[in-house]
Amino acid sequence: MNEPVTANVPIQHEKKVPTKSAVWLSLADCMCGLLCSAAEGSVLTYFFVYHLGLKWGWASIVWLIFGIWNAINDPIYGFIADRTKSKLGRRIPWIRYGAPIYAAVFILMWIKFPAMAGNQGFLFAQMLVTLFFFDILYTAIASAIYVMPYEMAVTNKARSPIFVWKIVFSLISTGLPMVFNGMLSDLLNPEKTANGYTIFMWTMVGVGIVAGLIIFFSTFFYKENGYVKDEPQPKFWAGLKACLKNKAFLLFEVISITVIFAQSNLMLGLTAAWPMWGDEAGWFGSGLSQYICLGAMVLGAVAGLLLFIKERDKWGAKVCAIVMCAAMGLGCFFGAFLGRYFWVLAFSFLLVGVGFAGGMYIVPVINGDVIDKDEIDNGSRREGTYAGVNSLITKPFMSIAQVTYMAILEGGFGLTHSDDSQGQPVYDWAGQSATVKNGFFIAWFLIAGILLALSAVAMYFFPLHGKKWLDEKAALAKVHADKEAAYEQEVLKKQAEASSQSK
Repeated sequence: MNEPVTANVPIQHEKKVPTKSAVWLSLADCMCGLLCSAAEGSVLTYFFVYHLGLKWGWASIVWLIFGIWNAINDPIYGFIADRTKSKLGRRIPWIRYGAPIYAAVFILMWIKFPAMAGNQGFLFAQMLVTLFFFDILYTAIASAIYVMPYEMAVTNKARSPIFVWKIVFSLISTGLPMVFNGMLSDLLNPEKTANGYTIFMWTMVGVGIVAGLIIFFSTFFYKENGYVKDEPQPKFWAGLKACLKNKAFLLFEVISITVIFAQSNLMLGLTAAWPMWGDEAGWFGSGLSQYICLGAMVLGAVAGLLLFIKERDKWGAKVCAIVMCAAMGLGCFFGAFLGRYFWVLAFSFLLVGVGFAGGMYIVPVINGDVIDKDEIDNGSRREGTYAGVNSLITKPFMSIAQVTYMAILEGGFGLTHSDDSQGQPVYDWAGQSATVKNGFFIAWFLIAGILLALSAVAMYFFPLHGKKWLDEKAALAKVHADKEAAYEQEVLKKQAEASSQSK
């Protein structure tokens, strides 16, 4: 870990990413995530259950079927995408031509058919089919966007602007859904909002169209290496085996799982904590206390991002990841055991913000190193396969976070609830016992803190670090530059031959 990481990387082989390419790719990623947060989040369930009248049991079956499909489609798509052959490359065709269909399916999800009001079979089919096709397109587009930085450049310095712009635009894809979710119950209640569904529907139509257009037009501002699509790829099982034999990838999965779990768990707790900040519940005081905590998290995220950008080349991604895990893990342990004290909780949010910045910036950097190592060892780039296998491993932990969170609260500390007319649990947080209130912080922070501690240990053994690794990256950058130059020469030669034959 203490090995110096500075190396003389040949700048002439470093492929720089234009600012407009970084901005457009990051904006496309933001729009893709914005649609997904509604379609695969709480908005879809709320719309079908509370507005259209689908019974909660049928909605649960939809999500069960979807969960099974969601676990297997990512590696299948990754395998197919790595073998895509097109003049545009392996990734851009999925993004460009998938965007209009992606937006159209998103809009179809929110259409209310008056003649089918209360028809459980139809509503079940509508929710299942639209969710199924939406996720197919989301997987294709989001995975392609996710791996594009690794197609566009090799060095972490060159990839860095893309990750920074992604963090900037994540404020939109994260913040807007949180605000919109808070408005949903009033908006879709005809007693509170006249023509609420019409407003809701046209909002979704507008968001879908804007997002689809941005994703589509973004593809004209970045490009892939042309030679990659012609390189041989291993068969499915051989490629999967190579992923699982990659030590760096397995250690990366520890931190990848932790980030998915921690973000899901912390968001669950934050959503539940919001009403508790009021005078009635009195868990955290009142007034502006919730905004102080959120402000502390934003401050921590900004400070963490500036720190990691400044020290990335000096420390290396490995050390940055350990610092990230240590800061966020410490914040989680403070929150778990001392979170009932407001200013300790605010300090916890500050440290969690540092970890959030690392999760958005350092984790993708490490992922790129893992893929680069695979190419060095096996001779071909397989970003799609790695993205698919990563999703297969990590996605279940989004559900595990929800299960463990409620299991700790209800099974361990006696959280009670009542059921509404749809069978959906309703929690009276103000009426819970002191034991539940203390247990809430354990459920909110403790497991995430433990996983972050384990991730710090895993990253200590991460092998892609030091001068030797940077020299390998420099050599890989030269290989890419040479291959792309040879490919472009071959393209020009073929164009010249075709032109001479036409004459």
